[in-house]
Amino acid sequence: MIIPAMLQAGDRVAAVSLSWGGACAVPERYEIGKRQIQEEFGLSVVEMPNTKAPAEWIAKHPEARAADLMQAFEDPSVRGIVSVIGGSDSIRILPYLNLEVIRRNPKPFIGYSDSTVTHLACYAAGVCSYYGPSVLSGFAENGGMHRYLAESFRRVVMSAEPPGILKENREGWTVEFIPWEDPEKQSVRRTLRPSDGWQWLQGRGRAEGQLFGGCLEVLDWLRGSPVWPDRERFPDTVLFLETSEEAPSPEAVQRMVRALFAAMPVDRVQGVLFGRPGGPLDPVRFTEYYRVLQQVVGEELGKTDLPIVCGMDFGHTDPFMTIPYGVRAHIDCAAREIAIKDAAVSKR
Repeated sequence: MIIPAMLQAGDRVAAVSLSWGGACAVPERYEIGKRQIQEEFGLSVVEMPNTKAPAEWIAKHPEARAADLMQAFEDPSVRGIVSVIGGSDSIRILPYLNLEVIRRNPKPFIGYSDSTVTHLACYAAGVCSYYGPSVLSGFAENGGMHRYLAESFRRVVMSAEPPGILKENREGWTVEFIPWEDPEKQSVRRTLRPSDGWQWLQGRGRAEGQLFGGCLEVLDWLRGSPVWPDRERFPDTVLFLETSEEAPSPEAVQRMVRALFAAMPVDRVQGVLFGRPGGPLDPVRFTEYYRVLQQVVGEELGKTDLPIVCGMDFGHTDPFMTIPYGVRAHIDCAAREIAIKDAAVSKR
């Protein structure tokens, strides 16, 4: 994998609308996200030609969304790229992407959820990308972004030192939704639930592999697409998976994980990291997800000692960490530690 150069204060990062046109639909929220990125990290957010186009127009023109992404990669004055928000149809940009452009111009791409599509395009191009906040969600957090999110982003994308041991979020977490259309509510902090820690379902010894994954529903759409990794080239892998705010049923999760394992060499899977489930779920039901995940790993991989860690702080609950694709993760089951011992970005 090509490791992009780190971001640093003063850099220009391009905001791109790859699915829903949220920058136009909720402009006040978008401007708040830009401002909080500037205040927290010293980064200057700039737009591509269609970033702020009307949502209806954006929906009809996947080729324009892809053109913005390619322009952002090719523009030497842009040092990083961040998704405005997710959605449901980034997959429509795939026919218009040029993977060689990404490979020739490696730079950090940041986003989550539907941006899993673009992450797999970067992965297919051989370039490390970063599963993390978007402008509207995470960076534009009500009342200022969470320390946990900001510290993780800074450690992974703005420092050439290895991120080291991943830390559990102790601030508390939330899925509360305060309407973005009302800017007066932007100062209202969301209610946090107590953090209940990560759950180590199983595992023995130590495991190591390259990080690969994303939003489970989007990965399910991408199986068989041009950006899906070649089975023969899949490295030893630590999967990181999470579910969206649509809160798929445990049965749906079971089927999607089975299909995922069918689309990759299961002997290369060295561990599974599962994010805290998103959406309007009672936390007592999280164990239903974890149970079917453990069941599928046992049935399809035949490994009762494969590390499985659930309820982790990434995905569709806030705050969440930033995870680099293609960088090695180390899992120590005895110490109950997960670490990234290699730098996720390179020095400038």
